[in-house]
Amino acid sequence: MLPELYNILIITLSDRAYRGEYDDLSGKKIVELVQKFFEGENLKCKIDRIIIPDHREMLYDRLSVAIRNYDIVFTTGGTGIGPRDITVETVKPFLTKEIPGIMEYIRVKFGEQKPSALLSRGVAGVAEKCLIYTLPGSVRAVEEYLPEIFRTLLHTIEMLHGIDTHKKH
Repeated sequence: MLPELYNILIITLSDRAYRGEYDDLSGKKIVELVQKFFEGENLKCKIDRIIIPDHREMLYDRLSVAIRNYDIVFTTGGTGIGPRDITVETVKPFLTKEIPGIMEYIRVKFGEQKPSALLSRGVAGVAEKCLIYTLPGSVRAVEEYLPEIFRTLLHTIEMLHGIDTHKKH
């Protein structure tokens, strides 16, 4: 049985946005695109959004609670190779099933035009009954990644809930 209301959490990891030095544009863009997608599919969703610093323990604590209370978690920020980029290392231990294909495809697709996209280490996967997608912390990346994720999202949700929509031969 699929949820009647999808609970979605967006976690922005940014020291500067957390301190209020600049607006969290990538988190806001995720909210906008997710709402538009769910409305277009005639599905109901409730979206919560938080901003935390690039802090491993704080992200770990938020994820520990989120995977029991949300259907989907999107993170934005912390997927690069900088010294403060801790998102991927913090998320991976929660994943019981990784979904590498979607992020690999996105890196290759956009890396052809913008080689720096190949440096993103974003991951996707399942933690208990929660889907987690880690996105870079830029509006452009969010605008590129989410349409690709949306192409498989409904089928991914069905599979996660044990609904077989494959045609039987």
